Amino acid sequence: MIRTLIVDDDTLVRLALADILDDDAEVEVVAQAADGLEALETAAAHQVDVVLMDVRMPRMDGIRATERLRALPDPPQVITMTTFDLDEYVYGSLAAGAAGFLLKDSEPAEIVRAVQVVAGGQAMLHPVAARRLVDHYHEHNRPQAGEARAKLRRLTPRERDVLARLADGDGNAEIATALGMRESTVKAHVSRILAALEVTNRVQAALCAWIAGRSGE
Repeated sequence: MIRTLIVDDDTLVRLALADILDDDAEVEVVAQAADGLEALETAAAHQVDVVLMDVRMPRMDGIRATERLRALPDPPQVITMTTFDLDEYVYGSLAAGAAGFLLKDSEPAEIVRAVQVVAGGQAMLHPVAARRLVDHYHEHNRPQAGEARAKLRRLTPRERDVLARLADGDGNAEIATALGMRESTVKAHVSRILAALEVTNRVQAALCAWIAGRSGE
């Protein structure tokens, strides 16, 4: 079972998400929270695999809560739930360690699939939407561009090939097929890429790649 925590200050949104997830045999909603601070307290009291996290909440917003959750010894994966795909809060959440984001009006099947995907260690982030986020905020993050390019130079050519596929949204199996590797080899490359780029998950690695790519204009 994928133990899931729903965090949103709107009770109706929480109940709707719980109804969607409870219909799937692989997912169990173990708790709900109304803000980021309550989410931290709840996560400490339950073993949570995936958190569906709103961004704009009282007391503690979703960005700070995501950063705190991802700093735990055995951190849950976090999916940011937002109303708008072009949102500075989404970019902040991804930088804080979220494994992806979804719009709140996503189809129920897409929400369930997102929980399953991130629980398996993959990213749930549409590459077109992610690039729009990077493009939108890249003017305000020019110092990060040079840092991103420097980090990419630490990678071997093969690791850069893997990162390019990862940044396109491919999972391990797709990368293995495209590059003629074993899936276990892809996983090993991804682990080394995360370490070299000094990031904690695939989404942050993709953001690093996109920022570095955009900086070459």
